[in-house]
Amino acid sequence: MMRDNIGDEMHRLIAELYPICRSITGHGFRETLQVLRRHIPLEVHEVPTGTPVFDWIVPKEWNIRDAYIKNARGERVVDFHKSNLHVLNYSTPIRTKLSLAELKPHLFSLPEYPDWIPYRTSYYTDRWGFCLSHRQLLALPDDVYEVCIDSSLQDGHLTYGEFLLRGQSSDEVLISCHACHPSLANDNLSGIALATFLAQRLGKSKSRYSYRFLFIPGTIGSITWLARNETKVANIKHGLVITCVGDAGPLTYKQSRRGDAEIDRAVTHVLKHSGQNHEILEFTPYGYDERQYCSPGFNLPVGCFMRTPNGRYPEYHTSADNLDFVTPASLADSFEKCLAILAVLEGNRTYLNLNPKCEPQLGKRGLYQTIGGQTDAREFESALLWVLSLSDGQHSLLHIAEQSGVEFPLIRTAADALVQHSLLQEVG
Repeated sequence: MMRDNIGDEMHRLIAELYPICRSITGHGFRETLQVLRRHIPLEVHEVPTGTPVFDWIVPKEWNIRDAYIKNARGERVVDFHKSNLHVLNYSTPIRTKLSLAELKPHLFSLPEYPDWIPYRTSYYTDRWGFCLSHRQLLALPDDVYEVCIDSSLQDGHLTYGEFLLRGQSSDEVLISCHACHPSLANDNLSGIALATFLAQRLGKSKSRYSYRFLFIPGTIGSITWLARNETKVANIKHGLVITCVGDAGPLTYKQSRRGDAEIDRAVTHVLKHSGQNHEILEFTPYGYDERQYCSPGFNLPVGCFMRTPNGRYPEYHTSADNLDFVTPASLADSFEKCLAILAVLEGNRTYLNLNPKCEPQLGKRGLYQTIGGQTDAREFESALLWVLSLSDGQHSLLHIAEQSGVEFPLIRTAADALVQHSLLQEVG
């Protein structure tokens, strides 16, 4: 699939999912997973309300059918069916009449961006409310308003989707994204689309690692998965939380809590050699589900891959995070970088030089020449010498790429050529 095509395909999936009112539980989350099941064979899990998950408890299930504020003439001045952001997510049901003064404490707006609707939630405290543009708020006359939120908070389930793509090894790469936000295209429909198309692409070829894809509600989803799968955690050798990958900003990576895990180094290497602006951030215990995977009791090698980080773009958690804010070009670029990162993980090996006393005569083996007319001969020869020099059974190919400054794919090509000529032996 060409770059332009993959970006367009991802954007179409985002557009299909965009109207669905999602939350951390409920029918909208299930509907989202059903759409994804047309692309990849997701297994859907249901965890009952009240289930203890470490220090948390699976909450009641929230569903909503309608919500509005009507003026005295019966006109809907705020309408859930025009934007699902209009309702404070997880609002308790209510039907009443209130004066404007009584209503205002339940209204949320953004004075600094008067035409945008904010996204607000109240998952773990019972309250109700509406979100609206500040311009709408200022235009509300002193009146008596009919308020209706036709929602339910009842015992039900927390739902999440999981897809395990088995490779040659039981060692796993975890790809995780939150799938609980309503009509927000970058945060995090872009992550959902990227994870889905990565799973599709990886499923078309044999892989060294197994890949576990999780589509979960934020925070409570990763906590629930970890609580239910402690016996599987040891298999996770690398991981990425994927979010906010569709905007036009430069690529950004937040390291795992370890800071020097192989995934941290692989991402850094790929972004360094991309020729594009990028940023590497140290781990902080604030952000997305990486903070659960990296918590001290697990300390998994899981970083966060994104473009502009959460909170650093004004459209974040507003109605301006719409279908125009994410572009096929940015989505395709994020997809390509993820594939390159996974290729480093897949190709990273450790070798032993079988001819360690001085460098071998490479000319007689036909190795001092351009490979297929595509690779600069001197760069390839340099890669050969670096691999021979550092292949002592202690240095991986990624270490050699980092020390030499040579891009990993060329180091890998050099190692493959040396193996073919019986000059290297894989040891790990």
